[in-house]
Amino acid sequence: MLAPSSLDLDYLIETCRQAGAAILELYDGAIDVQRKADASPLTLADLRSQAIVAERLGRAFPQIPLLAEETTEHAPYAVRRYWQEFWLVDPLDGTKEFLKRNGQFTVNIALIQHRRPALGLVYAPALGTLYYGGPELGAFRLDPDGRRTRLPDAERSGGPRRIVGSLSHHSPAMEDYLAEERRRHGEIEFVQMGSALKMCLVAEGLADAYPRFGTTMEWDTAAAHAVANAAGRKVLRWSSAEELTYNKEDLRNDWFIVE
Repeated sequence: MLAPSSLDLDYLIETCRQAGAAILELYDGAIDVQRKADASPLTLADLRSQAIVAERLGRAFPQIPLLAEETTEHAPYAVRRYWQEFWLVDPLDGTKEFLKRNGQFTVNIALIQHRRPALGLVYAPALGTLYYGGPELGAFRLDPDGRRTRLPDAERSGGPRRIVGSLSHHSPAMEDYLAEERRRHGEIEFVQMGSALKMCLVAEGLADAYPRFGTTMEWDTAAAHAVANAAGRKVLRWSSAEELTYNKEDLRNDWFIVE
């Protein structure tokens, strides 16, 4: 099994950037949208990004299996249950944000070991910002100018409690949570954002909590989960206050909170 600290991070960062460049090539043009079985959108950008990530990971790490969102048929659980290590990829997290052209979409690459995220990279190509980290490495933000900053770098002191939530998914459960937060803390600030950037905002120290009361998949959360853990944050099931785990038979996550 690979030690995350031994991986060629520059190669993985370049993989994210190449996938992001492929997405941006389609960003300003007409976008053909298909609908998957669950009615979520699928674009050529999703497919091109995944092809690049799959090819580069397969070439550099042929011994490590890949589970990616846009694969036509995912490996059955009868096979996956024996995976102790695998790549978990969302080639375009926030397709709805991509279609809105608001820049809040990411390429997510995670290395899962023993059902836990050991390494994660989250790249926002329209912003030029990349987050990466893992428990053995620490958490970092890589800015477009090449500056590398260890996270968290913006610990909040004073001011209202800041909650980050989904830009495209709201729910009665979120309204109930926000009402309870106002009761407990008084004034709160609610920030809406797309994709894995929500979890990265908590990792940076720019938000206090990110609750998610709705369906997400393992590839939506794994990469940012690694970054958040490395920054000292927890990603906990709402029902049990235990860390999310990966490679379940059902690839849907439980409701969770990051704080």
